[in-house]
Amino acid sequence: MLTIYAYKNCDSCRKALKWLKENGVAHEVKAIRETPPTPAELDKAITAFGGDLRPLFNTSGGDYRELNLKDRLPTMSPSEAIDLLSKNGNLVKRPFLISDNIVLTGFKEDRWRETLV
Repeated sequence: MLTIYAYKNCDSCRKALKWLKENGVAHEVKAIRETPPTPAELDKAITAFGGDLRPLFNTSGGDYRELNLKDRLPTMSPSEAIDLLSKNGNLVKRPFLISDNIVLTGFKEDRWRETLV
C-alpha cells in the first residue's frame, strides 16, 4: 500500500492526491505536519536517493530558512537529518510518497506516471 504524506493547503499535494484518484492508485493519506514520516521511512528514502539528503527537505519552507539548513545540509549526517525530519513535518518535501519499493518527493506528473502506472 502506498502512503502519501500531504498538507491540505499545499497545491502540489492537492494535485498529487487528485492524480492518484484519477489514475486509480490505491493509497493512504497521512497529514505530514501532524504525523511526519517515521525514522524508518526516512532512512528508506535516504537509501532510495543514494544518500542524498536534499530531495527530502522542503527547501522553500520557512522552517528550513529559520534553521539555516541551506548551510547546514551539506555537512549533515543522515541520522541528524532523520531526527529533524521525523520531528518536524514542515521540513519534509511534500508530497512525500512511500511504499515497500517506491519513494517519491514533490509532485512531477511524468515521474509519478512512470513510477506508478
